[in-house]
Amino acid sequence: MKKVRFDDLEPESVKFMAREILILRRLDHPNVVKLEGLVTSRMSCSLFLVFEYMDHDLAGLAASPTIKFTEPQVKCYMHQLFSGLEHCHNRYVLHRDIKGSDILVNNDGNLKIADFGLATSFLDPNEKHPMTSRVITLWYRPLELLLGATDYGVGIDLWSAGCILAELLAGKPIMPGHTKVI
Repeated sequence: MKKVRFDDLEPESVKFMAREILILRRLDHPNVVKLEGLVTSRMSCSLFLVFEYMDHDLAGLAASPTIKFTEPQVKCYMHQLFSGLEHCHNRYVLHRDIKGSDILVNNDGNLKIADFGLATSFLDPNEKHPMTSRVITLWYRPLELLLGATDYGVGIDLWSAGCILAELLAGKPIMPGHTKVI
């Protein structure tokens, strides 16, 4: 469940939330988290986005000292991640923030992409479009965005997925950083 408070929301935040809801309603795939419904609360001036239940996020599993992913597990997770991304891209959606904490996994090993708060729609998967470069958590941000590029396409999600692959194999983030300076 994701809670959004209305009493202190700026118009830009409402725009992002509305875009996330519209995008989630367009996506229907086993590897994309399903928006089950919306609930409002007048008492707390909040909107709740209700999602299907998932047991873990990939970042939490990867950070556990007791868990070491095998190559077959990594292959299975990456296949599911790329399958979900392909579905998004075929429906003209860029996630723009692929990271371990936005990849959910249940106890059966099923993976789902979540948190479409920075996602956006685009027109043609073979073209790049002018957009903000201030997306994607720093550790998973492609070099062109670090350098300020604003014309990009599906490659930014694929770069982030590649970082996830390396992180699962290495057992730690491959490019942890706190600034944009390389």
